[in-house]
Amino acid sequence: PALFMENARKGSVVSRANSIGSTSASSVPNTDDEDSDYHQEPYKEPYKDQRRRAHSQAEQKRRGAIKKGYDDLQAIVPTCEQQEFSLGSQKLSRAIVLQKTIDYIQFLHKEKKKQEEEVSTLRKEVMALKIMKVNYEQIVKAHQDNPNEGKDQVSDEVKFNVFQGIMDSLFQSFNASISVTSFQELSACVFSWIEEHCKPQTLRDIAIGVLHQLKSQLY
Repeated sequence: PALFMENARKGSVVSRANSIGSTSASSVPNTDDEDSDYHQEPYKEPYKDQRRRAHSQAEQKRRGAIKKGYDDLQAIVPTCEQQEFSLGSQKLSRAIVLQKTIDYIQFLHKEKKKQEEEVSTLRKEVMALKIMKVNYEQIVKAHQDNPNEGKDQVSDEVKFNVFQGIMDSLFQSFNASISVTSFQELSACVFSWIEEHCKPQTLRDIAIGVLHQLKSQLY
């Protein structure tokens, strides 16, 4: 009986241990099932890496724009092309490209100013020629109204030379005094020039000087 009781006690202990183990096993989550249902989220780049990459792209774009600007200058400025051709395969430095560009712009400014001065001179000459044309037409008309010529009358060529000499003398002062920047300034300068350089005494002195010059040439 004592042996029977000992075996019964041991069987009861084993049964209780098995029940406890099954209960503990049932309470443990099934990690295999959860692993099969797990979905990995997409990788998100850190904010610092995003900023670093954006800055790198912006810097690369800026350098590309600067390089294109220098290449365009080198293609536009003639002196850059000439020097590049003389150097062969050697590339011009950016400092040389900038200096050549500055020199070329200064050259263009000087050429523009020179052309403006030439245009101003030509406009004055046109104005003087128009005045000469009107005066000569009046002389021709007066001559046609009085066709009788005396024996001692000078030729039309001599009269034109006298007229041309007077106009040339007047044009010197006209060219030095008249500005053609605007029509208002031109009008004001013309009247001022007439009042100053077309006085009767001034015109008389000019005509006498031209006549003396032509007389010495004819005789």
